[in-house]
This record gives sequence, C-alpha cells and structure tokens, in this order.
Amino acid sequence: MPGLLSLVCALSFALIDCFDIGISTKCVNVPKEMGLCQDVGYSEMRLPNLMGHTTLREVILKSVEWETLLRTGCHSQSGTFLCSLFAPVCLDTFLQPCRSLCVAVRDSCSQVLTCHGQSWPDVFDCDRFPAEEDTCLTSFGTESSSYRKFFPKPTCQGCPTTEEPGAHKRVLQAFCQNNFAVKVTLTKRKRASGDSEYEVEGWVEMISPGSLFPFGSRTIIQQWLLINTSCAHKLTPSSNRAVQYVLIGNVQDTNVIVNKIYLWHRKDTPITLAARKWKQHRC
Repeated sequence: MPGLLSLVCALSFALIDCFDIGISTKCVNVPKEMGLCQDVGYSEMRLPNLMGHTTLREVILKSVEWETLLRTGCHSQSGTFLCSLFAPVCLDTFLQPCRSLCVAVRDSCSQVLTCHGQSWPDVFDCDRFPAEEDTCLTSFGTESSSYRKFFPKPTCQGCPTTEEPGAHKRVLQAFCQNNFAVKVTLTKRKRASGDSEYEVEGWVEMISPGSLFPFGSRTIIQQWLLINTSCAHKLTPSSNRAVQYVLIGNVQDTNVIVNKIYLWHRKDTPITLAARKWKQHRC
C-alpha cells in the first residue's frame, strides 16, 4: 500500500500519549476533501481532534493515507474507528472509540498492514482506549461466518504468475480445478498523494461465477488489488493503458484466493473458445 509505510513511521514519532480530551476545542464542518469520513452520519467534527491535529489542512493530509486501508474492506467498522480519531463527532465531550472496537478493527486490518511489511501503529494501541462500553464508541456486532460465506473477502497472498493459456482444453482444466473465473479490465491512475493505484475498470465479466456474486465481484477484485499491491504492480504496465485479464481462483474458508492469471488478448482464441465451451463443459 504505497504511502502507508511513511505514514506509520511518522505516527510512531508523534504518539498522542496523553492528549487532553478536556482541551478547548471548536466545532467545524467535516471537510469535503476528507474522503475518509464522508459517510459517517454527521457533518461537524471537533478540532483539535484525538490525533492532536489542529488545522483542517493537517487533518486532510494525515487522513488521506488511511483511505486505501478503508477501501480494502478489512473490517466493516474500520471507518467508524478511524473517523472517531481523525474527525470526532461534535458533542459536549470527546467520544473515544472503545477498546473492543479498536481490537476488532486491529485484528482484521493489521493483516493488511502485515501484507505490506508494516505493523499496527503504536498510535492506535488499543490499551490506550477506554474499556467501559457505556462511555465510548463500542463495536456493534461481528461479521458472522454465515455473512462471510455469502460475502467472501480477498486475503493477502503470494502473487500468481501470469501464464500463457496454451490449448483451450488446458484453460478448461484450470476452470475445473478452481471455483471461479472472471474477466477484468485493469487500469492505473495517480492519486492526489502522487502514488499509483490500480482499479477495475467497467464491469466484471463472470465466466464461471462459482461462489462470487455478480453484484459484488467488482468490489472483491478491487479489494484484492488494494491488499495485494505488489501483484497489482506486476499486472499493470507502466503506461496508463487498460489491460484485460482472466483471474481464476477459489474461495477457501470464506477467503478469496487468486490462483491463475491469463492475459487476455483479442486474438487469444484458446481463452475465447474455452469461455464459450464452459457452460456445456463437464469436468
């Protein structure tokens, strides 16, 4: 996740060990430029915030690097946790995140940070947050196993090699050995921070949907790219030209694993033929 490493390092030297929540603050509008907290259900925040940021410019600059982590979908309440620190709701007093909320987000999202060679930052040390559920922002429910079954999530994994398809029978065999096969168009764009981000362009074509639902497949593939950034770098060329791929994989223990990747060319008759024959094919 480009940019997060520098952010974690910077936070390590700026720990808010004893931020005075009784400090004089003011209510300001949550800035539109702050993409991290646009859907939190309130429009005003306290400044300085619980991270010790004193200006909106500082809030925007410091929060932008966490937008990518939020978009990975690492935890359903990661936005609630982060915004309670960067843009605390404007009440009579600071409403801190509960320790249980921090732990729930940490246990899921630290896996994404680990995938990028990073660790959960000390500034988000869960022991510094209150344990009393009635005086802080608590975790509301958990993601059940049945929820994860219907809405599987991508996970950190080694990068599958991009292969030449060979004969169409070989492609059909790959379809049989895996749970899903989708055709995607990937493109690269520059973020405001200057880092590159890789995106799924347009619709995802379901060749063999398996356990993936059509309405959620684009989000899942996008999250896979954000989590496995090193793989995205290898897939996407240095130019901004869009490239088409066939991603083949399995859903294992509610985790989406990509096992094979074929580069899709218009003249790749083996893949085209395999995709056409798949509906009538018996493994």
